[in-house]
Amino acid sequence: MTENVEDQVNFSQTSGSEQQTPHFLRDVIFHGKFKRLKALTPEENTRSQHGLFFQDGQRRVDYVLTYSVKKSSGSHSTRQSVHLLTENVVARSFRHGPQSGGEKLRAKQTQRTKDSSSVPSSKVIDMELGCSGEIFNGQEDQKAFRREEFEGKLRDMGLELEKDEDGKIPGVYFVKIHAPWNVLCREAEFMKLKMPTKKVYEVKQSNSIVEKISTLISKILEPLHPHVEEHQPKNIKHLSHTFSREKQHLFDLSDKDYFFDSKTRSSIVFEILKRTKCKAKYSMGITSLLGSGVYTAAYPLHDGEIDEESADPNDRKLLYEEWANYSVFYKYQPIGLVRKYFGEKIGLYFAWLGLYTQMLIPASLVGVIVFLYGCATVDDNIPSMEICHPRNNITMCPLCDRVCSYWKLSTACGTARASHLFDNPATVFFSIFMALWAAMFMEHWKRRQMRLNYEWDLTGFEDEEEALKDHPRAEYEFKVMQKSLRKRQKSQDKIEKLTFQDRLPAYMTNIVMMLLMIGVTFAIVFGVILYRISTKAALHMSSSLITRNHVQLTVKTTAAIINLVVILILDEVYGAVARWLTVLEAPKTDKSFEERLIFKTFILKFVNAFSPIIYIAFFRGRLVGRPGSYLYVFDSYRMEECAHGGCLMELCIQLSITMLGKQLIQNNLFEIGIPKLKKLIRYIRSKQGAFQEEERQKKLTRYETDHFLEPFGGLTPEYMEMIIQFGFVTLFVASFPLAPLFALLNNIIEIRLDAKKFVTELRRPVAARAKDIGIWYNILRGVAKVAVIINAFVISFTSDFIPRMVYQYMYSPDGSMHGFVNHTLSYFNVSHFQDGKEPMDPSHFGYPVVICRYKDYREPPWSNTPYELSKEFWAVLAVRLAFVIVFQNVVMLMNDIVDWLIPDIPKDISLQIHKEKILLVELFMKEEQGKSYIIDSSTSADGKENCSKHNNNSKVAPPRSRRHTNSTKSF
Repeated sequence: MTENVEDQVNFSQTSGSEQQTPHFLRDVIFHGKFKRLKALTPEENTRSQHGLFFQDGQRRVDYVLTYSVKKSSGSHSTRQSVHLLTENVVARSFRHGPQSGGEKLRAKQTQRTKDSSSVPSSKVIDMELGCSGEIFNGQEDQKAFRREEFEGKLRDMGLELEKDEDGKIPGVYFVKIHAPWNVLCREAEFMKLKMPTKKVYEVKQSNSIVEKISTLISKILEPLHPHVEEHQPKNIKHLSHTFSREKQHLFDLSDKDYFFDSKTRSSIVFEILKRTKCKAKYSMGITSLLGSGVYTAAYPLHDGEIDEESADPNDRKLLYEEWANYSVFYKYQPIGLVRKYFGEKIGLYFAWLGLYTQMLIPASLVGVIVFLYGCATVDDNIPSMEICHPRNNITMCPLCDRVCSYWKLSTACGTARASHLFDNPATVFFSIFMALWAAMFMEHWKRRQMRLNYEWDLTGFEDEEEALKDHPRAEYEFKVMQKSLRKRQKSQDKIEKLTFQDRLPAYMTNIVMMLLMIGVTFAIVFGVILYRISTKAALHMSSSLITRNHVQLTVKTTAAIINLVVILILDEVYGAVARWLTVLEAPKTDKSFEERLIFKTFILKFVNAFSPIIYIAFFRGRLVGRPGSYLYVFDSYRMEECAHGGCLMELCIQLSITMLGKQLIQNNLFEIGIPKLKKLIRYIRSKQGAFQEEERQKKLTRYETDHFLEPFGGLTPEYMEMIIQFGFVTLFVASFPLAPLFALLNNIIEIRLDAKKFVTELRRPVAARAKDIGIWYNILRGVAKVAVIINAFVISFTSDFIPRMVYQYMYSPDGSMHGFVNHTLSYFNVSHFQDGKEPMDPSHFGYPVVICRYKDYREPPWSNTPYELSKEFWAVLAVRLAFVIVFQNVVMLMNDIVDWLIPDIPKDISLQIHKEKILLVELFMKEEQGKSYIIDSSTSADGKENCSKHNNNSKVAPPRSRRHTNSTKSF
């Protein structure tokens, strides 16, 4: 009896002040607390003060729930709820036998009705709990009742709870949860967790030349590996098997803290919290309670302090020193320790990010070589030399109506030379290389993923994953409950589900909103186009010579910056819209919810990031018309043209500003600044000034400190920014060979930035098992396939590679590039300008201009078909289309060859998996043989004993009564 009361001590403490607790219970509590504190050793006392353990210093805190109560002094409803909770504690502490849930609920309702007789109340149906008939006087009473019921259910599930309402954070209370050994074993069996058995085997390395070279390289790169001690040698591996309580003797239970580490314990508790429900059929677990404000937060604890020299060694501190630190940026990541602390899902993300960053090294080197090749050959580029020649007196047509004058082609010398840095024959080679690089990266990741699956005992995880992830989400169950209530079903046997017809309004809303958001993106791109057109005309009217000479650069740069700002703003808006639309759909499972959210977010953010770039690459300068017959928007804005160097230079400017801006501002500054800002706001809201941070950190316990950290919001933002970056690296790499280099530099910082965020700025996530990166791999493959097509079009239509090749092999008199610039320019008679569109200063050069030139393949004004498209145009177009088809098919074929040549599963891993299966069979065969031997031994021993008794009885025939006595004793 005393033991039961002592287990309820911490709960009764939270039921109210001492004045509201019955005297006899307060005495029991006092003696129980005194007895417990007296039994604590100094080490246990220290551990309990740090907040990682219960007050007894022995039971570890596996999970924490927090809630807030708005206290109003003298409030009758508050006293009433406290009294109710106290009575429930007394009833639970001193009950003599099990009591059904319905009896307890009726007792609570009766008690609440009696206590609230003098207070007006109303009958409320709790839709989320699915329980009706409860009478509440206020929202806080309702939340308190639901907490009481939920925590009672947790205790019935075997969890141990301890409350702390005397913390240092005003208005915030904590429920500490501990899972005892029997609960861990039960849930591990239910979740089909693979655990290490006692069987240990040696992973033998092959003696092939490749393995010897790999071993030599590993020894050379030894200084780059983090100083993380492994629990066991790398060449020794425990044989793992799905946990079973009946076969506990097979598992390695020598170190129970290692067997069920903090990551596993917290994930087990979280699974219990998710499926612990109220008595009604459609009630929900912790997700619903968090959404309705019954609890304000739920999280596992970090291991301990990281920045104190006196802090005990722990995995978190080790991760901070060897991983989440900018000083170790050159080292490999301790992926095994990351997985041990955060779980497989987060471990796979950082493993993928690390491999992606490593693969960017060769891509960056080749990109730099291509760029340097452009720099080295710019002085030998004949088209650039012709444009920059001082005797080049080619007069070009105005770039805008009225305010723009005629200009000399030689003024585009700088743009032409700069374009050659990115538009040269090496660019084609680099595009093919990057397509093969993407295929190699995908294959390399599949092999790396299989190796991690083997090392982390995730082989054969598909069936378990599907079984666990089919559990419906709380929001889905709530909508099903609403549907059932609308139909007023009395039969509880028929299980409802959401049909296509139920979801049809949500699907229609999704389609309309997605199209609307994409339309908003296109509208903003169009607005930036109008900005460029109007700004160019305004700057040409400037009285400053410097301003007029730098019109193109000013307009391009400012437009790119505007696009960047809009992209950053819309990214946040689209992320919120995608989540809202996914919630509206009410997917059944968490996996389905995550995949739909990722798909919507990717579509919106991809269109947002790449719409301005696609416009510049494929549409700008092609919907212009010609002098005398230009295309106008709203009858006043003339569509903009590309400079003579082509649109590739402008594409490079837009791509570089967008890519660098997103990486510096969104990926880095936002990730550092926003969590710190939110943390500061939480400090201020907790009525503790930010200036007291250091002093407060010394006094707060672990669960109080973690309360101020930012909640973990999932890996979708982390993956999304890397996928968009992968798009920048692969989709338009023909126009910006330095993209892989900038991505590499960003990712070196990104890895440590994300690591520091996970270790220091975020609450510890609940460990989630996963054997792959999910839908992100399919998105990567899709982007890699689209990149081949886009680069083919960029090379053939955006750059001058095809026109140069056609001129050199079809029209050049000597097979060289001399005369190429003149070949690409058409003639226009200035007398054919439309009225009101001619330049205001026709004698800008001191003499009247009769003929001006413009870039296009058209017939001259003196031909029979003036200004019609020439045969050169159709020849170039045919070659461009042919190049797209050949380039696409050749590169796709090479990708398929790479995919076929490289096996998805490394050979050594395949052999080890096969070996593990054989060892498992042998292990269970030995167990069965041992059981058979024990049974046979016991059977033979019993037979011999019975035989000897029979012989003894046959030799001497004792009296009947004596024989009866002996037989009774033997039995």
